[in-house]
Amino acid sequence: MTTMNFKKIHIGKLISQRVQETEIELTRICRFFDCTEKEIVQMYESENLYPDVIMKWCKLLEYDFFRIYTQHLILYAPIDPEKYNKRNTGKPALPSFRKSIYTREVIEFVLELVQNGKKTKSQIIEEYKIPKTTLYKWLQKHNTEKESKI
Repeated sequence: MTTMNFKKIHIGKLISQRVQETEIELTRICRFFDCTEKEIVQMYESENLYPDVIMKWCKLLEYDFFRIYTQHLILYAPIDPEKYNKRNTGKPALPSFRKSIYTREVIEFVLELVQNGKKTKSQIIEEYKIPKTTLYKWLQKHNTEKESKI
């Protein structure tokens, strides 16, 4: 299994990979985007794309590419609990999200770091701001799943 690099995101490569997985014809993609094959190839080579273009890719390929960016935020720019707990008296204009949601990919990424010895548990807790109890629950559950497969 290859782990996703949530730190360095090249959206064009990820889109190209998903196109290969879904085997969608290039002609269909061109019709969907109303553009040329050359423009599609340029998107594949682009490290960044406009959000409305990414949204179209999400719809066409039935995959949430924005989730990758969310995972980056969870791992590399976690919410400061002190700021999060301070409530404004006014109602915010944007929706607020109660807590981080760790996807299977993020959990596997973190567990792989521990298992390969690339990072210690303490480093993960400090760098990614993952609560100690959460990390230990993941490790315990992963070990239990591993043992049940044997």
